[in-house]
Amino acid sequence: MTRIVLATHNAHKVAELQAIVSAVRPDIEVTGYDGPEPVEDGTTFAANALTKARTAAQHTGLVALADDSGLCVDVLGGSPGVFSAYWAGHAKDDAANVALLLDQISDLARDEDRTAHFTSVIALVEPGGAERTVEGIWPGRIAHAARGENGFGYDPIFVPEGDDRTSAELTPAEKNESSHRSRALRALVPFLADL
Repeated sequence: MTRIVLATHNAHKVAELQAIVSAVRPDIEVTGYDGPEPVEDGTTFAANALTKARTAAQHTGLVALADDSGLCVDVLGGSPGVFSAYWAGHAKDDAANVALLLDQISDLARDEDRTAHFTSVIALVEPGGAERTVEGIWPGRIAHAARGENGFGYDPIFVPEGDDRTSAELTPAEKNESSHRSRALRALVPFLADL
């Protein structure tokens, strides 16, 4: 079994990425990261993903994956974007982030005015070796109210394109099949073959 570290302290992301990776490479075990948290001071998803992956690879000596992702709302010029986790402040409060975003676009009644997408950039860093980044986009729109119990973050208000359910109403398997992370990971598959 090949072990790689996912540069996050978020157990939800570890479980989600393990499920996605297992569908492609069942011989890879994704473990969580227990080291120091790097400062995510990049202005792009790629910059932040690389910072996290480099830190985890250096700290553990393992091949490291890092995801930096966020919700990009068209009418807000792509915000919250890289600031998604902190949209309502540094507490990283999912409920506060969702409430603030819904309030900011509350006057937009038409679904076509509420378009958005999730972006995920996954960085793969080998200790002392190669670095790669791949991107996945999951288009959709913002619901008028939070719905669903699955997922985390903005999942209760994100309605994927072609569906009427929020991503928090999808089963974990449905989400893992079509999410921004699964799209990015599919782009990473050729590089996983080298591990």
